Amino acid sequence: MIRTFVGAEVFLPGEIVETTVTIDNAAVVEIGGPIQGEVINARGKILAPALVDVHGDAFERQVMPRPNTYFPLDIAVIDTDRQLASNGIATAYHAITLGWEPGLRDIARGRDMIETINRLAPRLTVENRVQLRWETFAYPEALQTIEWALEAPLKPSIAFNDHTSMTMRAFDTSMQERAFEHSPDFTTASLDDERIKQRTAKKAARAGMDDNAYLDLLRKVWNRRSDVQDHIAKIAQLGRDKGATMLSHDDTRAETREWFRELGATTSEFPMVIEAAQAARDGGDAVIFGAPNAARGGSHIGSLGAGDMVEADLCDALASDYFYPAMLAAVAKLDAEKRADRLTIWSLISNGPARAMGLKDRGEIKVGKRADLVLVDWPEGDFPAVQGTWVAGRCAYRGIAFGV
Repeated sequence: MIRTFVGAEVFLPGEIVETTVTIDNAAVVEIGGPIQGEVINARGKILAPALVDVHGDAFERQVMPRPNTYFPLDIAVIDTDRQLASNGIATAYHAITLGWEPGLRDIARGRDMIETINRLAPRLTVENRVQLRWETFAYPEALQTIEWALEAPLKPSIAFNDHTSMTMRAFDTSMQERAFEHSPDFTTASLDDERIKQRTAKKAARAGMDDNAYLDLLRKVWNRRSDVQDHIAKIAQLGRDKGATMLSHDDTRAETREWFRELGATTSEFPMVIEAAQAARDGGDAVIFGAPNAARGGSHIGSLGAGDMVEADLCDALASDYFYPAMLAAVAKLDAEKRADRLTIWSLISNGPARAMGLKDRGEIKVGKRADLVLVDWPEGDFPAVQGTWVAGRCAYRGIAFGV
C-alpha cells in the first residue's frame, strides 16, 4: 500500500528538511515527490529512521516480574514486542543469556525464549532478533543451543560475556581496573573468603539458590578456567562460519579488545575504560554504550560516561540495555547538552547500530531502504514522544495524543 508522509521535518542523511516521504512495498520509494496513496499528516512532527536496538534485556521483567515468579513466555514476548513498537524500536536484539546459573538466565530458559520469539514472529509488530549473550564458562552446556540458534533465518549476534571472571576478581580490584581475564595479570579472589558471599548474594537470589549452594556451583564452574580461551575460540569459529556479528562485552583493556578482534568480534559492547574504547576506535571496531548511561548522565556502576564518549567521537551506537525508553531519552539528553548535532545523535540509535550489526537495508531514510520509520512529537525544550512506528512499511504503533 502506498503512503505519503506530509509536512514533517525529515531526518535525511546529512540534512533535516521539511519534505514528503512516500513508501510502498516495505521500502522508501520517493522523497520530495507528489503526494501518492494514503496521506499521513505529519505536520509539526519529526519523521526519522526508526530505532535499532542491539542489546536489550528489559524483556526479563516480563518473564520474571517478581523474584522467582515466572510468567508464560508467550505473554512476555507479545508484551515486550508492543513496548518496543511504542518506543519507536523497529529492530531489537534481545540479549538472551545462555549461562551456567539456573533460573532466569539458564540455557534451557534462554532456548525456550528463542523458540517462542521464532514461533510468534508472524504475530509480532517489530523485528525481534536475538543476541546470544553467552557466558563463556557455560561450555559445553550452551554449545548445542548456539549451533541451533545460528541456523535461524534472522541471524543472531553473539556476545562474549564473562561475568564469572568479573565475580572472581580480587577484592582490591574494581570491575573497571581488572586486567584481561586470560592474562597472568588477572588477580583472583578466594572462594573461601567470606566476602564472596556478599558479592554473589544477588546472583544467588536471581538463580533461586541459597548462598552456599551458589558458591559450590561457582567453584565447580571456576575450575574450567584453563579451558575457557579454547572454548571462546570454538564459538567464535562457529560465529565466523555462519556470518554472525560478534561482540565483546565490558572490555577493560586494549589487550582484551585486540584479542577478541583477532577472533572476529569486531564490536566492543560497553567498554568500561577509555583505553578499551580507544583501542576499538583505533582498530576500526564499532563501539556501543548503554542508552541509560547517556540518559542518566553517567554509568550506574562507575564506568565511562556515554555522553562524554559521544562528544569524544568514541561511540557509534546506544543500546537500550535494561530500559527501552532510554534510547529516546538519551537522544533528548545529548541534544540538550549539545554533545553533537542532532543528526549525529539520532544516528546513534538508527544508522550506527544498523551498521554495527551489518543491517545495510535500514537505519536511514533513503530511496530503496527499508521503510522503518518513527514519527516523533518533539516540542522545543520538551521531551520527545513517539506518535507512530512503521516497520518495513507496516504501521506497528500509532499513538495520537488527546490534543491532536
